[in-house]
Amino acid sequence: MPPVFMSSRFRVAVVQAAPAFFDSERSTIRAAALIRQAGEQGARLVLLPEAFIPGYPRGLTFGMAVGSRSTEGRLLWQRYWEEAVDVPGPWTEALGAAAREAGVFAAVGVIERDCIGTPGTLYCTLLYFGSDGAPLGKHRKLKPTGSERLIWGEGDGSTLTVLRTELGRIGGLICWENYMPLARMALYGKGVEIYLAPTADARDTWQATLRHIACEGRCFVLAANQYVTRSMYPADLPGIGDLTRSPEVLCRGGSAIVGPLGEVLAGPVFDQETIVCAEIDLAEIVQARLDFDVTGHYARPDVFRLTVDEAPRATVRFGTTGWID
Repeated sequence: MPPVFMSSRFRVAVVQAAPAFFDSERSTIRAAALIRQAGEQGARLVLLPEAFIPGYPRGLTFGMAVGSRSTEGRLLWQRYWEEAVDVPGPWTEALGAAAREAGVFAAVGVIERDCIGTPGTLYCTLLYFGSDGAPLGKHRKLKPTGSERLIWGEGDGSTLTVLRTELGRIGGLICWENYMPLARMALYGKGVEIYLAPTADARDTWQATLRHIACEGRCFVLAANQYVTRSMYPADLPGIGDLTRSPEVLCRGGSAIVGPLGEVLAGPVFDQETIVCAEIDLAEIVQARLDFDVTGHYARPDVFRLTVDEAPRATVRFGTTGWID
């Protein structure tokens, strides 16, 4: 089936900014303003960083060590949980409204509070919105990294999302999920053309990862990261003393846009808040796949095959009605 996009050439944007940490309302207002600002710059697609609402809690321990948890850490967890995002909920409605007003497709990193199946669990989630403001889908991070595993749950295969839109096939993975070859292969198998990689990794080595994914998937890669300093954290935050061991600049950014042959189209930008934009042409994907198509003519299904379980997973099943969603 031919691609569904109406025009192969358009402008995309990645936002490098910080939220109002541990404040979902103010963070949502800021996210909505940034979406509208990117739209004013001509973008048709806008990506915001990982965990933008209510923030990536870099440097905080939540009072946990092997074999012990502190009261202060539990209070910090409660505050983080209370400021997380219900999906759907008022903050998703506000984000959708911003996408509609700007006339853009938007993808926003949030910390999702699961209020149905596991009300005590948070997920690192990427939300997708159409240019009409409608929620299009989400992806929950499959494997939180390092100490993230203390505060976020694991997603399942049901949200390995690639959306078929008028701009092409849009999907992505969050931060170090992009180091999981099989997760990448699942997206390639769904024909991803615009690959979103929101992150909290500001190291130089992350740039090599972005370029590798673009070459491997023969796709455009959009990477958004936050620019964060210690002074942006609320002074009354439980456990704020953890940050005394951290540098003033907690995350320096590195947002970038990469083309399907690995060429950097815009960025990376460090040490400032900004919106990084570039014009992309999906016709370049067809050209790039002349000599390499990872799930097409360059694949060897007689030797290698990947099976992906996309069933939603719940812990409790009642009667014979199946798994509870």
